[in-house]
Amino acid sequence: MKNNFDINTLVRENVKAMKPYSSARDEFEDFDTADMIFLDANENPYENGVNRYPDPQQATVKSVLAAQNGVEKNQILLGNGSDEVLDLLFRAFCEPKLDNVITLPPTYGMYSVLANLNAIENREVLLSNDFQPQLNEIMKVVDANTKMIFLCSPNNPTGNSFSTESVQYLLNNFNGLVVIDEAYIDFSDKASWIPKIKDYPNLIITQTLSKAYGLAGIRLGICYASAAIIAVLNKIKPPYNVNELTQKRALERLNDSSKIKEEINSIIAQRELLLKVLHEVNFVSKIYPTEANFILIKVDNANQRYDELIAKGIVIRNRTTQPLCENTLRLTVGTEEENKKLIEALQSLN
Repeated sequence: MKNNFDINTLVRENVKAMKPYSSARDEFEDFDTADMIFLDANENPYENGVNRYPDPQQATVKSVLAAQNGVEKNQILLGNGSDEVLDLLFRAFCEPKLDNVITLPPTYGMYSVLANLNAIENREVLLSNDFQPQLNEIMKVVDANTKMIFLCSPNNPTGNSFSTESVQYLLNNFNGLVVIDEAYIDFSDKASWIPKIKDYPNLIITQTLSKAYGLAGIRLGICYASAAIIAVLNKIKPPYNVNELTQKRALERLNDSSKIKEEINSIIAQRELLLKVLHEVNFVSKIYPTEANFILIKVDNANQRYDELIAKGIVIRNRTTQPLCENTLRLTVGTEEENKKLIEALQSLN
């Protein structure tokens, strides 16, 4: 566990000094409001289910997530998708035109986009040929202004998880924040890092309801971290960043654990079937190990095969322009029927 980590040395000075916006409902967070008459927020008083502003702290959703993950509500931040959570991290801890972050390509492209948006230098350190962090190379580019290292595990677009030893090394040897993006953790047999936030004050985990929970359309991202980190993020987040409909739909889904587990198991089973079939496709030269709901494959000509599949009505992702991913295609695992059509299309091109 780190002994010299101090969150106060990372927070931007203007964020430390600012007074957060206080919404009309913040002060009633701990009150029973069932019988209260609200004439404070200039809302339309006629009830239709969404005429009132949503809970700015999403207390009910957080209560469920806290119980399911063994954390406290004050260790959770919810955002309008994980992208908002990631953006808040940049805005809270990185000084524009001064600080830097480290990303490990090939990886999720929004880290770089958000770094550029916030005028933060993005120091890219390529993964190894087996898509693992190169620890010595990472530590070489760390300096006093390096605020965050982003680890996507399981990684997009490669599908593999990073070794426990590599993550622990960074947590123990880097004085900034280690952000682990676990968007695909539900499809892996590896455990989430969430229980470790009590051991590592510089650890941040982001998750989403867009993948395993099948709620990409409602945009709900989740951040797990120490109460101190979450307090900083709450200070700068928009007051009503998660709408009422999103909160209600998330609760319904979170409380249907058996259905979620059934769908995850089905996706994993279909993934394993696709892996077997892909070995029989002669233009596939490599199938990368995956712990996600997608498979990365190397083919003879990614641009050609992509166009051929598009012509057959199959939309996949061409990743050939990404570092270490020349002539690769990323295939998302679909339903059994969708996967059959993908297999037929691939076999027809043999």
